[in-house]
Amino acid sequence: MRRPTTREMVLAGLMGALLVVLKESLAVLPGEPVTPLILLYTLELPAAAPWAIAVFVVLQFVLYGFGMWSWMYLYVWFLLYWIVRRLRQMDSALGWAVVSGAYGLAFGALCTPVYLVTMGPISAFAWWVAGLPTDLVHCAGNFAITLLTYRPLRRALRAIGSRL
Repeated sequence: MRRPTTREMVLAGLMGALLVVLKESLAVLPGEPVTPLILLYTLELPAAAPWAIAVFVVLQFVLYGFGMWSWMYLYVWFLLYWIVRRLRQMDSALGWAVVSGAYGLAFGALCTPVYLVTMGPISAFAWWVAGLPTDLVHCAGNFAITLLTYRPLRRALRAIGSRL
């Protein structure tokens, strides 16, 4: 993968800030826009996407401090980037909605390694099971947001990418 240009780095900062603003402003809705946007950033602006994720993660640490959840954020969003890069040939709104929904459903399970290491297998399992209702809502929200916004946002991001 090539190094991002200065323009891409500036864009990545704006993209990461947008992730934070949308996550915080839409927190009352089921699901969240972070997964669908990282998915779309990765598809259309792959050189800037990891930097946008890094900005998002650092801003979350600034807003909420550093806690147990912080360790998860150091890998879950980069894992999504990696998954999308592997599936990038797919161009189906429904297909990406399924990927996004599945990621939302799996989010709690993806976070359990931190609890496994820090609190042991029983606590990690209990934490994951307790979070399943949230993961189901996350799944449905991600699916719906991705299905509704995939085409228009992908076109917009493609236009931005063509100007870099």
